[in-house]
Amino acid sequence: MPFDLEFVRQSWPHPVSYFATIDSTMHEASRLAAAGCEHGTVVIADEQTEGQGRHGRHWHSEPNAGLYVSIVLLPSLRGDALPVLTLALGLATADAIAEVTGLTCDLRWPNDVMLEGKKVAGILVQLVDFTAIAGIGVNVSHTAFPPELAAEATSLRIVSSRPHSREQLLVALLGAVSRYCGVLEGSSGRDAILHMFSRRSSYARNKRVTVEQGTSTLEGTTAGLDPSGFLIVRKDDGTESLVLAGGVRPAEKGARF
Repeated sequence: MPFDLEFVRQSWPHPVSYFATIDSTMHEASRLAAAGCEHGTVVIADEQTEGQGRHGRHWHSEPNAGLYVSIVLLPSLRGDALPVLTLALGLATADAIAEVTGLTCDLRWPNDVMLEGKKVAGILVQLVDFTAIAGIGVNVSHTAFPPELAAEATSLRIVSSRPHSREQLLVALLGAVSRYCGVLEGSSGRDAILHMFSRRSSYARNKRVTVEQGTSTLEGTTAGLDPSGFLIVRKDDGTESLVLAGGVRPAEKGARF
């Protein structure tokens, strides 16, 4: 079904650019930001040929099946607040999914939105000068995934057994992003976001995990978030490590740390 661009434009007061196919919405949003576009500018595509994930990974972008969007944000935030912005965007994505589908998501630090233990959405934030580019991908109508992703990924349609409107999800997402950016810009916004994320994420505390960090692996139990939004992992010897980046996964059952 063709994307209903007019519905989105009537519901969002900022510019919305649509592409049937694009290399990456992040690339286009970054170009627009460099040219001085306004806060809230949106780039949406039916298909990405070079969709971006964290750490240079590829984001699977099946045509007409997912929500592939980048949003230009000009928040009044210092650069060191970007980790918390990523958490805020995860909260916004989970809220939008709940609003449109009734499904309750888990949040896997730092940027994964989960359903039934599998990834349904991902967040990518990049800084261009003083502008944050928020890339959000949601698996909406996928009925299957490539073999290398099938064990890790799911979609709103797979979990709910019914189709969902990408346009309605996008409008709900843009509203939620605006709300959470407003929270984050408040005087105690960072603490508020950290509290909400910790309350809604099963990964933030008391979860035994493995963390892939380049060529090494950290094992332990999550012990909350530090004031900057980074994950604290407590090893079995009682020492704590601060995770700045890395792939967090539940520890295999029966693993001995």
